[in-house]
Amino acid sequence: MSSATTAPATAGANKNMHGATSIVPVQTRNERLASFDVADFAAVTGREVDWKLTPISAISDLLDSSIDGSQLPLDISITGSASVTWVSMNDAAVGSVGTPEDRASAIAWSSTQDALLIDVHADDVSEVSVSRSGLGAAPRAAHTVIRVAPFAKTTVVLTSEGEAALSENVEIIAGDSSHVTVISLQEWSSTARHLASHFIRTEKNATVTHTVVSLSGALVRVNPQTRLAGEGSSVNMLGLYFADSGEHLEQQVFVHHEAAQTKSRVNYKGALQGTGARTVWIGDVLIGPHAVGTDSYEQNRNLVLTEGTRADSIPNLEIKTGDIAGAGHASATGRFDDEQLFYLQARGIDEATARQLVVRGFLNEIVQQITVTSIAERIEAALDRELEGIA
Repeated sequence: MSSATTAPATAGANKNMHGATSIVPVQTRNERLASFDVADFAAVTGREVDWKLTPISAISDLLDSSIDGSQLPLDISITGSASVTWVSMNDAAVGSVGTPEDRASAIAWSSTQDALLIDVHADDVSEVSVSRSGLGAAPRAAHTVIRVAPFAKTTVVLTSEGEAALSENVEIIAGDSSHVTVISLQEWSSTARHLASHFIRTEKNATVTHTVVSLSGALVRVNPQTRLAGEGSSVNMLGLYFADSGEHLEQQVFVHHEAAQTKSRVNYKGALQGTGARTVWIGDVLIGPHAVGTDSYEQNRNLVLTEGTRADSIPNLEIKTGDIAGAGHASATGRFDDEQLFYLQARGIDEATARQLVVRGFLNEIVQQITVTSIAERIEAALDRELEGIA
């Protein structure tokens, strides 16, 4: 992982037959620049396609050429025979799944000194919990590799809280016929900033459930991408977010169907309340020319609770083969359903309680799919606190 690699085309900077100064925009999502070398990425201005909805001024220190990449203080618990160790960034496992696609990811990659390797062995059944807190306000970099052997079954929970300015990469390798669940829970302090790129690769008949829950933080941007590289593999990508006043919660999701007979489901839901609350969801699905029999669907739903909020929701679907089982996408942003409120109030429930029930019902579709009871209960408690302010 010492040399830089690039995708077939660079983002918005390709010459064509019309002259050396002509610009050809990237036509396909997987053609964006991808490189381990920070120098390959220009300084971020906020006009780039992948940064245009992010407040760049709030993360300028995480876009410097280098940041502190020493080992993070972690609280780790393991059930089963999985192992968790620190390895060199030159280890063979590092870079086996992902390549940075933006400057922040490349800086975090090059700045990190050691990667946290979570190794789940063949036929093992395990659960690993990694908690990060007390990171401080200084910019930090991190790298995590989750390597799951064939026929293993594992759940990995990454929880984050407290103060932080963290930029990180997470690689997830799902071996043949493995069952992998990864939950990333962000409950940062109100001043924390967090940039994360998650790279997932599924081998033959592997099943992955990837869940991102962002409940607090000044700016939290978690971008997961999945390569369905093995025939018959599948991914279920879930997201839940609740933005309060002044918070920016962002997620850019990418699913690339490379192999035949693969399946993907993307379902992100969020709520916003308070002046300046902002959420961004961008969902890209690419069905490649060899991905015959693909079954894919992505959706994003946003519930606006107060004035002064903004939710951006952009689904995209690219299909390069005509032989698929199905593909679709949907997006919606709206306020409370007056009929639902009327129904509850007609049965003696006061308006404030009725509004809380509607929000809980809206978000519980995601919470109910979180199989780790302690995490589901923690999220429910956090949502209860958020909903106390709804009137």
